[in-house]
Amino acid sequence: MRITHAAVLTLSLAAPVWAGGETPSNPDAELYFVNLKDGDTVASPVTVIFGLRGMGVAPAGTEKENTGHHHLLIDRPPLGEGEDGADELSNGLPSDENHLHFGGGQTETVLELAPGTHTLQLVLGDYGHVPHDMPVVSDVISISVE
Repeated sequence: MRITHAAVLTLSLAAPVWAGGETPSNPDAELYFVNLKDGDTVASPVTVIFGLRGMGVAPAGTEKENTGHHHLLIDRPPLGEGEDGADELSNGLPSDENHLHFGGGQTETVLELAPGTHTLQLVLGDYGHVPHDMPVVSDVISISVE
């Protein structure tokens, strides 16, 4: 019995915290990269097209059920992980070179990336840039820029 409790405790401590803000999401929503996949080699500038199923895109500040706007995380730990992971899940995403906001409802961007390997992840934010109650995120992909 002690082994079972220890295993459950270990699993619960290792699992990421997936509590976002207060805005509910569609549990069937899917966020993905339309034109890039993990392991791609590309040239800069890089066009990134955002895909979303099961929810709609609306500009930041728009409070409408099952909508949000895109954020692109570049070269940082996956959403919810790292030093500020829990804070960004409940209080919103910062805006800097590793956290790009598309609050106008944009669904693509062009990035100037230095040669080398880069990680990308899409995150849907609610009207106030906070991930939804059940965060809608893409897989983290790595791309190589020539």
